[in-house]
Order: sequence, then structure tokens, then C-alpha cells
Amino acid sequence: MRDLRIIFMGTPDFAVAILKHLIVNKYQVVGVITAPDKAAGRGRKINESAVKKYARSQDLHTLQPSNLKDQDFLATLKTLNANLQIVVAFRMLPKVVWQMPEFGTFNLHASLLPAYRGAAPIHWALINGETTTGVTTFFIDDKIDTGEIILQEEIPILANETVGTLHDNLMQLGATLVSKTIDYIGTGGIKTVKQPDLEEKSAPKLNVENTAINWNAPLAVVYNKIRGLNPFPAAWTTIQNNEERITAKIYAVKKESEVHAFANGKIIATKKELKIAVPQGYIIIEEIKLSGKKKMDAKSLLNGYSFSSDAKMS
Repeated sequence: MRDLRIIFMGTPDFAVAILKHLIVNKYQVVGVITAPDKAAGRGRKINESAVKKYARSQDLHTLQPSNLKDQDFLATLKTLNANLQIVVAFRMLPKVVWQMPEFGTFNLHASLLPAYRGAAPIHWALINGETTTGVTTFFIDDKIDTGEIILQEEIPILANETVGTLHDNLMQLGATLVSKTIDYIGTGGIKTVKQPDLEEKSAPKLNVENTAINWNAPLAVVYNKIRGLNPFPAAWTTIQNNEERITAKIYAVKKESEVHAFANGKIIATKKELKIAVPQGYIIIEEIKLSGKKKMDAKSLLNGYSFSSDAKMS
């Protein structure tokens, strides 16, 4: 077996679970690279990445370069004498970095590549109504998520799954796959599979436009959109209630198939239930957040907020 000295690169909680798995299982992590600290919130409090917080708790050597091509950073990276680099939810690396270690740099991606290359693979698998997804390890090359595949693991997507639950399931699956990949590379007899050039389905970065709810879409499409964005960043809509026009984020929902004659987006509110008419049925809202308010369950909203007979979402 090869003696592997590992540099780990990552930023959010998803990456922390993988790094923690490596430390608990006593892999030789000689350094961690994560995002620089950022000022956040009204008080501009300095915010450290989740990976940095964990790395510091384990006394791991941590680097936070703002420029991955900076000569001082590259010189420091070389002194760590790593022969394998692992990337999990980080940023695109320059060639000078990913080519540095003897045994390469591999990435963990939360999809079954080549499907869902891009920034938000977990969200888009749910939004598009997939019934299976998974995790992939691959060697990084000069494009995004296109390198040769090392290993993959598949997982079913449950009918009521949200991006929150799927994220956590893939995080645990990913931790196991990363350790399997390290062990595989350690044998020295690794074989990879070249990805096809064709991009089947993409996973672009989420923004205001692609997280808005289209109430004219079929029931299943609306339902998948909302659960694929729950709890983060959350699908949003505009509520027209008399003269008031406010934005709202929609979280937990159920779907109800039923033929009806209501206009799409029509709000049907009772003392106990809030549902929205869509083609082929209704979306029943269980959790909602009005602009400027806290997230609450639908019953709490209905106790203190009245909808007019012609109220609608658009």
C-alpha cells in the first residue's frame, strides 16, 4: 500500500462530514484548504467556514488563500509534501494546484456523473423528479466535473424527500465513498472510466429566477420544485392579497391530486388549511415565511393573517 499524505479542500458542512470521517478513521491529513473568513450580517461579524472551525478543533494545518495562484500559497502547499488532494464543495482549482500531488487530485460530487455537473446537483435531481441519484469520485481536470470517474455509489430518492434530507444522506454516503477511493488509490492498481463529452443534465447555480415557483406548471412539477429547494434556499412566490403584494418562501408542502375549476395560483384558505390551486390538483402548504416575518406553520399564519376571496400567488 502507498503511504498517502492528504491535503483536504472544502468549505461547507457537507465537506466537514467527509473531513471528520477521514480524521476519525486516521487517514494522514497533512493540511486543509478552505475559504477565507468573511464579514457577514448587520454587525459585519467575521464568519469562519464550517471546515475551518472543524480543522482548528483538530489542530490541522489550515490555509485560506484568496488567490489559489499566489506564489506564497503555492510554496507553502509544496512544503506540506502531500501526494494526494481531495476536494469536496470547494472552488475550481488552477492546473498548478490540481497537478501538484504525485497521485492526483480527486473530487467528490453529489450526483452520478456525467449527470448534474455543476453547483447544485442535489437540488436539481429533486427538482427534476429523479428517483435515484448518488455520489461520484473523479480525478480533476481543466473543466468542471468532467474528469475520469474513479468510483460511484447510487441511492434512491424517496417520494417525500427534501433537499435537506437528501443532502444529509449523500453526505454520509460520500464520506464512505471518499475513504473507499483513498484505499483504492493506495493499492496502486486504480482504473478509471472516461466521462462522455455529452452533458446529460446540468445543475446550474441557484438564483432568484430559477427558484421562483411557476403555479401554471403541473402538480408534480410544482411539488418537486418546492421540495427540491426545502429548506435551502427555499422556493419563493409573490402573494397578491387585496392591495397588498408581498413575497413569501414556501417550505414543507404536500400535494393533492384533484380535478378543479380554480385559476392557477388561487389561494384556498380555511382556519386549518392553506392550499394553492395548480393544474391537476393542489399544493398544501405546511410551512411558509412571509417577507419580514419568521418561518411558521400554515395554521399559525392563518390564525393571524386573513386572505381575501380573490387572493392568489404568482
